[in-house]
Amino acid sequence: MAKTSRRPGDLDQTLTKRPAYALVGVLRVPELPIGPVRAIWRRVLIALLALLVAVITVYLTRGGYVDVRGDRMSLLDCVYFATVSLTTTGYGDVTPYSESARLTNILIITPLRILFIVVLVGTTLQVLTERSRQAWKIQRWRSRVRNHTVVVGYGTKGKTAVAAILDDENSPKDVIVVDTDTTALGHASNAGLVTVHGDATKSDVLRLAAVQHASAIVIATSRDDTAVLVTLTAREIAPNVKIVASIREAENQHLLKQSGADAVIVSSETAGRLLGVATTTPSVVAMIEDLLTPAEGFAIVERDVEQSEVGGSPRHLSEIVLGVVRDGQLLRVDAPEVDAIEAGDRLLYVRSPST
Repeated sequence: MAKTSRRPGDLDQTLTKRPAYALVGVLRVPELPIGPVRAIWRRVLIALLALLVAVITVYLTRGGYVDVRGDRMSLLDCVYFATVSLTTTGYGDVTPYSESARLTNILIITPLRILFIVVLVGTTLQVLTERSRQAWKIQRWRSRVRNHTVVVGYGTKGKTAVAAILDDENSPKDVIVVDTDTTALGHASNAGLVTVHGDATKSDVLRLAAVQHASAIVIATSRDDTAVLVTLTAREIAPNVKIVASIREAENQHLLKQSGADAVIVSSETAGRLLGVATTTPSVVAMIEDLLTPAEGFAIVERDVEQSEVGGSPRHLSEIVLGVVRDGQLLRVDAPEVDAIEAGDRLLYVRSPST
């Protein structure tokens, strides 16, 4: 029997081709937490609103109802009939006899009765409702997500990277966390971040995180070989996205660069340098921490040059300029190439807390 051939990419499309309801549990879009008391009161108010609508409906069509006494329906009778109808008690002492009253009962009272039951008794149905709501949110999110940042790995490095991204005036909705650890994803979801549960070395998982529409990818995995595989996969999917990766060993830095990473941070060497500096000048380490924390104190930021600054020297500006980014390349402020600022340059400078 002949074997059917399957292209290598076919297996990677299984997640992205699934409908939104099939992605519940894999992709999670966070929502604002609601306390239990508030949730109960919301249900009670919905039930009371349904009861109020039923009372008004019965009262407006009270001429088509008759009770066992044959008396005209009062407001109290309307409240009574609406209550026993919505709670499905139905004593039978009040019945609609006209066609209009019966049609109203079918079209309005019956849906309200169902709503009333779902609100007060629908604990089991709540799971289905939540799943449907998540599916709708996922579908809506997938159609809108653009220019976001994907963070692969939500360990110590990943959390710190996300904190730095959010400190730089970014919204949590613009950050997507990819990890295989459900506990870590739970923490990320509680922080208001969109999460994707899966192995980021697989292209389909990265596509589910909309890497092809992202502006940047932060790779903060715990293993260097995993970081290389994620970088290769991400670069294949998104050739123009900015990829920043963290590794433990400096000897693997060239592998990340060859795989397509734009910037590589060697965590062990960086930490080692800071430890060495701290033994003699701990205040330098404190200042570096200050510069790397945008929300507090000084910060190293980047901006476009103004038209009035073109032709001048970056060393004569009021800000403390550290470098000039020209054609995607960072040049130190003392480099002879940047003696004169050119149009299209970007300045890397120290921003003071007052600005």
